[in-house]
Amino acid sequence: MKFTATHIGTATVLLEIGGVRLLTDPVFDPAPAEYRHDPVVLRSTAGPAVAVEDLPAVDAILLSHDDHPDNLDATGRTLLGGRPVLTTESGAGRLGGQAVGLAPWSTYELTVRGTALRITATPGVHGPVGDVIGFVVESEGETEALYISGDTVYVDTLDEISRRFDIGTALLHLGAARIAAFGDGRLLTMDADQGAALTLSLGAHTAIPLHYTSWEHFTEDREQITAAFAAAGVGDRLRWLTPGARETLG
Repeated sequence: MKFTATHIGTATVLLEIGGVRLLTDPVFDPAPAEYRHDPVVLRSTAGPAVAVEDLPAVDAILLSHDDHPDNLDATGRTLLGGRPVLTTESGAGRLGGQAVGLAPWSTYELTVRGTALRITATPGVHGPVGDVIGFVVESEGETEALYISGDTVYVDTLDEISRRFDIGTALLHLGAARIAAFGDGRLLTMDADQGAALTLSLGAHTAIPLHYTSWEHFTEDREQITAAFAAAGVGDRLRWLTPGARETLG
C-alpha cells in the first residue's frame, strides 16, 4: 500500500491514503507535562512536532484507547468531534459522539471523496490498564495492508494477523513501557525483542517504530530497538520517521 506518514510524536501519526487523512492516537499538549492518576504519574518530556492548529483537515481518527494521556491528551480530545473515531468498545461508550467501538476482528468501511478504506480492529493486551485495539487498514485495489499495533505487548493472538492479511508496513508501538507504581516491572507495550518477533510473524517488509520517546515511562530507545532488530535478522526492515516530515511509504 502506498501512503504518506507524518510522525507528530509518541504514537501520533498523520496518514494519507488515497487522499484520506487518518490521525492515530492524538497527543498535542505542550511539554513537559505531568498527568496524575493515582497511584500512577506519567510525565512527558517533549511536545508534538506539528502543532494542532497546523494540521490539515482530518477525516477519521484511529484511537487505540482513550484512557491514557500518552495516546489521547486534553488537546487531542479537541479533535474528536465532527469525524469518526474508531476505538475500543469501552472507549466509544465513554467518548460518545461519533466514536465507533470495534471488537477485535470487526471492520469499519470508511469512504471519503471516492476512496474506500476497510479498517479492521486487531487484538491487544496492555497489561492491567484497560482495553486496547490495533488496526489493519486496507485500500481498494491494493494487495498489501497497513498494520498499526496500538499499545500492546506481543501475544499469540497477533499471529492471526498474517493469516488474514498481507501486511506490507507495520507501525509498532514499542518503548517497553513500564509503570513503577505497579511494582512488578511488567511490560505494558512491546520491547524491542517483541517488536522484532512480531515483524517476523507479520511478514512485513517495513517496520516503523513509534511510542518509544518523549515520555519517562518508556524504558527502551532507538539504540536498543536497532540492536534487537539486527539480532533478529530484521534490521534492514526498520524505517525511522523524522518527526514533522511528510514521508512516502509502501
